[in-house]
Order: sequence, then structure tokens, then C-alpha cells
Amino acid sequence: MKILINAYACSPNMGSEPGMAWNWVSNLAKYCEVHIITEGEFQDKVEAVVPKLEQWKNMHFYYNPVSDEIRKMCWNQGDWRFYKYYREWQWKTYLMAKDICSKEKIDVLHQLNMIGFREPGYLWKLSKENGVPFVWGPVDAKDKFPVAYLGGASMKTKLFMRLKNFLTVWQLKHSKRVRQAASQASVIFSASSNSKVSFNKYMAIDSPLLNETGCYVQEHPLIDKSQKETFDVLWVGKLDFRKQLGIALQSVAIADNENIRLHIVGGGDAEPYKQLANTLGITDKCIWHGAVSHDEVQSIMQNSDVFFFTSVAEGTPHVVLEAIGNNLPVVCFDTCGQGDAVNENVGRKIELSTPMQSVHEFARVLKELERNRDLLKQMSENCKQRQLELSWEEKAKTMVGWYEKIVKA
Repeated sequence: MKILINAYACSPNMGSEPGMAWNWVSNLAKYCEVHIITEGEFQDKVEAVVPKLEQWKNMHFYYNPVSDEIRKMCWNQGDWRFYKYYREWQWKTYLMAKDICSKEKIDVLHQLNMIGFREPGYLWKLSKENGVPFVWGPVDAKDKFPVAYLGGASMKTKLFMRLKNFLTVWQLKHSKRVRQAASQASVIFSASSNSKVSFNKYMAIDSPLLNETGCYVQEHPLIDKSQKETFDVLWVGKLDFRKQLGIALQSVAIADNENIRLHIVGGGDAEPYKQLANTLGITDKCIWHGAVSHDEVQSIMQNSDVFFFTSVAEGTPHVVLEAIGNNLPVVCFDTCGQGDAVNENVGRKIELSTPMQSVHEFARVLKELERNRDLLKQMSENCKQRQLELSWEEKAKTMVGWYEKIVKA
């Protein structure tokens, strides 16, 4: 099959949107011939890596570059000016796609990334014109940030998040192009269970769940940590309100266990959190690593007992999949992509509620796991199977299965 993919950000050896798109197209190319229209920022990286791949003959890149100024807007998350230029980029991409379709017998048109629902591009329009099936996603369409967890954010941020929540619901209900794209799609994939709920709630669409990020299957030896005296809990993230480090610190304080050590990895202003740790009386339980290299994070993961992920607003966080890849059980909220990736075999989840209730529930979970090292050992062993289930290979096979189903239909 020949698949035409719209992937604004696509690059090897990167995380976030560029890395996500690269992993999709490079794995799909093992089964299909993929024609990828992307922005030109990472052209050198793409062209350096593609010839080294076994499936290189199945990968055809077309570049639609923007200015450095627009790229800066894109990287500055929250700069709403970018959407104007992004929409213009999507229109030019539609024209390029139209030209490609006049030369190649394309079987499926696929709007891949960026994963936000607000900008669905125009491949749906091309699908309507030429009858080629249109696929959209995985799409992040969760309808709101949980405002109960805005404590610690500035007044400006609180107002911004409430406005964003209002606009998100309005756009899900009324955005003409979003609804046109949705109605034209043979299938829309939801990037999380939250998104699946939104598509059903606002558009009466049953959208299959397919998290946008996959897991790298790794061959790390299982380390027996059952006899350790300390209980090493790892927290990784940017030190901002979305990641809720304060909840992690309070949970450790409430757990009140002399064996717990909370390892904190991430960049940002740590001083307010260090002051909170001091107020809570857990300064001696906290190890502040700061921003460290990717390899060092992997090393810390392999020597930790639990990955404690307290974020309340994500897509599918790659760091959670990395924890599973390092045989590290995960404790997190049952929301966003982490809620879908973590099951009872490899971790424990709690529902979103209020910060104080969450603190007590997380403390209970930490105490339970610290007491039951055999359970932790079993969870670590289960991570191998979960890696396979969440792997890029499996995701690509799932997507190709849908392509085949749609083309036959």
C-alpha cells in the first residue's frame, strides 16, 4: 500500500512530536510505502538517517519549510500566533499532497501530527475530492485541564488555563474544520482514553484508542531489589505546576516511612519545592539531581524501586514508557496517556480528585509497595510483556491493519 502522511514535525533521534512522527513513519515503512510531507527544520537529520535503514526504499520525504521566526513560535508552546502560520502551512501541504496524488496511486491519506485536534489540516478535503480514504490521528482531544490542581500556579496561569478550557470545549462543539475532518475520516484514533471520551461526547464518534507514543523494547537484566534497605522513589519532570511535584513531596511526608528516598530529576526553579520539603520535614529524604543527561536518567531508573509520576496534563508521556522499558513499576494518576499505558500488572493508579485526597491515596500506595517488595519484583518482571504490548512494532501493525481494513471497505 502507498500511504501519504502529513507530519509537520518529524525527526530521528528526538523526543516529543518530531520523534513520535519519526517512529511512526519509520515503522510503518516496514509494511507500506510511505510518502511523508513535513516541515524542513530537520531535513539534514532525516536525510542522514534514512539511507541507513533497511526500509529506506519505502520512505519518500517532501519538505514544506517555514521561516526561523515561525519555528520559534512553534517551539514556544503557548504562542497562539503560531496557529495562523500553521494553518497556512497545512493549506500548502494540501496542495503538495494533491500534486503527489496526481503522480502516485495513494491508497490512504493520513493526518498524523501535530496531535492536537485544533488543526486537522486539509487532507480530509483532498479525500472528499478524490475518494482516497482519510485517517486522522492519534489525536489529543481531551476537553479540559483539571482546575482543582491549579494550586501553586500564578494568577495569570490560572486565568489562562480556565480560558483554554472554555475555548477547547467551544472548539470541540463548533469548529467547522474539525467537524469536517471528523466526518470525512474513515477512522479517528484517540491518543488517550480522555480523547476517546471527548469524541464520543461532542461528536458521537467511536474513536479507537491508540496512544501516539510507543515503547522501545529493551534487554535490561532484572535486578533483585527485594533486600534493599532503602525504598528509592524516582520523580522526573519539569518543575512546573502541571507536573505536581508538590503532591509527590506531600505524599512522601504523609507516608512517613524512614526507608523512602525521593529522587527528583528535572530542570526549573527548585527553590520553592526545596522550601516545601523543609517545611514538611523531609529534606533528608529528598535527593535533588537537577537536569541530567538521558543516559543518567536511565541509570537512575534501573536502580530505583518505583517511578512516581504525578503529572495531571500530558499526551502520552515518553518518560513513563521509558520507566516500563527499564522494568520500573509506575505510580501515577489514571488520566492522559499514562493512565492507558500503566495497568495493574506494572503499577498502581489513582483517580483525579483533589490535591489533598490525591496526597493521601498516593501515600497509601507508596506504603503498600514499600512493605510488599515481592509484589514490586513481580511488577518489574511484568514490565517485559508490557513493553511488547506498547512497542512501536505493535503500534505499526495495528495501524497497518486499519489501513487494510479501510482500503478493502
